[in-house]
Amino acid sequence: MEGKARIALIFSFFAVFFSLSAAFSDPSQFQTQTLVVSSLPNPSTLSWPEAEAISGESDPESDTTLSLQLNHIDALSFNKTPEQLFNLRLQRDVARVKSLAAAVGSRNQSQARGRPGLGFSSSVISGLAQGSGEYFTRLGVGTPPRNVYMVLDTGSDVVWLQCAPCRKCYTQTDPVFDPSKSRSFAGIPCGSPLCRRLDSPGCNQKKVCQYQVSYGDGSFTFGDFATETLTFRRTKVPRVAIGCGHDNEGLFVGAAGLLGLGRGKLSFPTQTGIRFNKKFSYCLVDRSASSKPSSVVFGDSAVSRTARFTPLLKNPKLDTFYYVELLGISVGGAPVRGVSASLFRLDPAGNGGVIIDSGTSVTRLTRPAYIALRDAFRVGASHLKRAPEFSLFDTCYDLAGLTEVKVPTLVLHFRGADVSLPATNYLIPVDNSGSFCFAFAGTMGGLSIIGNIQQQGFRVVYDLAGMRVGFSPRGCA
Repeated sequence: MEGKARIALIFSFFAVFFSLSAAFSDPSQFQTQTLVVSSLPNPSTLSWPEAEAISGESDPESDTTLSLQLNHIDALSFNKTPEQLFNLRLQRDVARVKSLAAAVGSRNQSQARGRPGLGFSSSVISGLAQGSGEYFTRLGVGTPPRNVYMVLDTGSDVVWLQCAPCRKCYTQTDPVFDPSKSRSFAGIPCGSPLCRRLDSPGCNQKKVCQYQVSYGDGSFTFGDFATETLTFRRTKVPRVAIGCGHDNEGLFVGAAGLLGLGRGKLSFPTQTGIRFNKKFSYCLVDRSASSKPSSVVFGDSAVSRTARFTPLLKNPKLDTFYYVELLGISVGGAPVRGVSASLFRLDPAGNGGVIIDSGTSVTRLTRPAYIALRDAFRVGASHLKRAPEFSLFDTCYDLAGLTEVKVPTLVLHFRGADVSLPATNYLIPVDNSGSFCFAFAGTMGGLSIIGNIQQQGFRVVYDLAGMRVGFSPRGCA
């Protein structure tokens, strides 16, 4: 009987193996979904009124939920065509990925970066590369509050904005914030616990704490470290530690600064953890299919009831990024051979791994995983007319004249959470002539990144209290 059972088990194994092989060799066996053929989105105008950012008074300590509108950075880019904006987005993306890799590499090698002549160096290396902030919101800074645009970034920790007087400031949409006109601005003393949270704090002659954030592309922001009141609509959040940058070089144009949403000790979610219970979520709309704004929510109401959660992993060398465990990927209903959990493993030295990032657009996978995924997709989409490569995309199709097409399904398998992507999250328009490309790319580095194109339409829940990240489909309603 044991022999018969063993033979039956072997036949069962080969039956499964050959059924998977058939699925990959015969496109008709692929599970598919419909992609509606659309054009590149036109740049939207800013949709919130000036009063939306700050209005009325509130009890600073009473509100435990905060909801904000987000806009894509393209809304601050004027006089550009959809094609120009898309190309700029891809350029930012390349810089962003290099910067994230530099952040991990620098921390793992314990190398500090600093600006010569400042008397201290900083190992605070963020994911924000030149011009790569993708989503921003409107908020008030100071008392009385002054409205500014701030980039939201899950790859950065320190909250900062440009401040007068400027030794060097880049161009921003609003007037530069003047701390001397705010009643709630207070410099942080050099010896305070907040100052010591900086990796490499400095100190000026007035014994005020100095901060510096250096980025992977060599740009930086430097100035005074202070506490200030931030106002979101009617909700005031007092005593937030912020960098007041008097010297800001090589950074993006348009927004006044950055609201860091990373996991580090000085990020906005960590600083406001008691009030908002270390929870926030966002939903990024597909800009080619919806005129609705994206949104971010802080507090317990940020957690969607329909979210499927995967545990957060911890990089022992770097606090900032949100690491998750990617076990595999399915295309057309079958697991992609050659894509295994070992390709995405975060090792004890802090190398490798997979992060969820709001500021990266196109998902990057380690090269072997990407090639296997791309080849499986090409088989499932072999009925589509191929088009030339475009920028960082090597798998493109000519869908000119079509209104909709069938494409193979694609599922990301995280530990505890299978995320089935809509077709618009992986086959995207790259021009207005009907060219669509597979919106993944390979990377020679060990770090894989789940970008915001793949996150579109999901409410992505960051539950730092529960050490988990969740995905809720159709979460922008």
